[in-house]
Amino acid sequence: MKILRKKNKEFPNIQIDHLEIGQDQNEVDVLSESLKENGTKIKKLFEGTADFTFREFEIDNLYYAMIIYLDGLVDLEKIELHVINPLIKNNQAIVQQSELKIDYVLEQLSSADVKQGETIQAVIDQILIGSTVLLINGINKAIFIGEQSWEQRSVSEPLSEAVVIGPREGFTENIRTNASMIRRRLKTTKLKLESMQIGRLSKTEVIITYLENTAQHSIVEEVRTRLRQIDIDAIEDSGYIVEFIEDTPYSVFPQVLQTERPDRVVGNLLEGKVAVIVDNSPFALIVPVTFFGMMNSPEDYYGRFIMTSFIRLIRYLFLLIALMFPAIYIAVTTFHQELLPTNLLFSVAASREKVPFPAVIEALLMEITFEALREAGLRLPRPIGSTVSIVGALVIGQAAVEAGIVSAPLVIVVSTTGIASFMFPNYPLTGAIRLLRFFMIFLAGTLGFYGIFLGVFFMLVHLVQLRSFGVPYLSPVSPFNLNNMKDIFIRVPWWKMDQRPEQTGKRNIRRLGVRFRKY
Repeated sequence: MKILRKKNKEFPNIQIDHLEIGQDQNEVDVLSESLKENGTKIKKLFEGTADFTFREFEIDNLYYAMIIYLDGLVDLEKIELHVINPLIKNNQAIVQQSELKIDYVLEQLSSADVKQGETIQAVIDQILIGSTVLLINGINKAIFIGEQSWEQRSVSEPLSEAVVIGPREGFTENIRTNASMIRRRLKTTKLKLESMQIGRLSKTEVIITYLENTAQHSIVEEVRTRLRQIDIDAIEDSGYIVEFIEDTPYSVFPQVLQTERPDRVVGNLLEGKVAVIVDNSPFALIVPVTFFGMMNSPEDYYGRFIMTSFIRLIRYLFLLIALMFPAIYIAVTTFHQELLPTNLLFSVAASREKVPFPAVIEALLMEITFEALREAGLRLPRPIGSTVSIVGALVIGQAAVEAGIVSAPLVIVVSTTGIASFMFPNYPLTGAIRLLRFFMIFLAGTLGFYGIFLGVFFMLVHLVQLRSFGVPYLSPVSPFNLNNMKDIFIRVPWWKMDQRPEQTGKRNIRRLGVRFRKY
């Protein structure tokens, strides 16, 4: 048992005692030469663990040995082939020695991943990650054989980011598979992958990856620092980490990009950004990010620039519709009827004649119902989820209009707004827009257009102040950078984008050869 003293950041003169029991003792408890003693200690630690397995055998009938592993995490056939059989059947070099040495044992093993350890804690850690531990009587070291094997999902098309044009590979829950998909796309020694563990109980492996000659050292170091400061029992998904490393966690706007597409990760690495891969999660994290970067889709770079630019303009138009269309309808029908043409005004007034609620209550009822249908469609089994959401919206909308609860124009407004919210390529950003839409509806219902202008003003002020790992959230619009505007609202041809974004890629600003001909 050991008491660790840590200083409080706010009150450096006050020390807080943290008591850690068990772990520190294991870290200093070295292995002895007695196989029985080592085995007893390890068995006691794993007492009551059903999948804890050990097997004792003799090396050429001379030296007692034991292998320890967790059932379901190792490949038993490979252990039999690469560990047990070589030690039992092929030990002439070992027998000739007066005493058994670990070097001779290592020579007999045919496994590629072999390590050594000297403490009980090292043995426990290796067992828990799926390694097989070999203990030999007379040797005060343990041998760790990495022959892990468990069921895992195969590489498939990403589910949360639909692919129209481009690679159809998506990340899986295996961190090694995910790292290999990035390495396969960037065949350079400049691609660095740094590993660490987070979680006192889960010991989840996390990999920081970046391009050494492109990413800024300050951003990479900041990512390392924020990850090391995370002190939690377990990390079950990369989403846990997002809230710990965001600059402004109380903002509704996401400051970390989550993606399950390897090509999107590689594209951001080439711009000087840093990616974080988490074991047991198919979503990689990318930092720093900007608002305009999350509005872009990987398909924008695979298609022709003319069509891509048109789609981007439509995307930004529908961003305004998704955010403010219901609020504008409420403001016009409640406070500013003079803005409508006479015929349209009569039509809207006639449709709202039987509606007993004010426009703002009417809109809130429809928006909340639409959000409920959307969530129901996500939670239901996939074959019937989309059908139920679509049919439910049609049936409820039609029934509500016929019953006089809502007006027909509002159904059109809510439907158009719902369609607009599906156009964004980033799900967390979609959630932020959906939430802010209710805020705009409330302002429009109380102050009309003045409330809408006030809401837009406060949102812009917040976005201008927002940072993602020190990078302005609205860059390159604020602060304005004309050279980086080539890939914001429109996308210029590739031969025109000869430089990386200055905010993240200024260490290696040129991405296009200087001899390339520009048209």
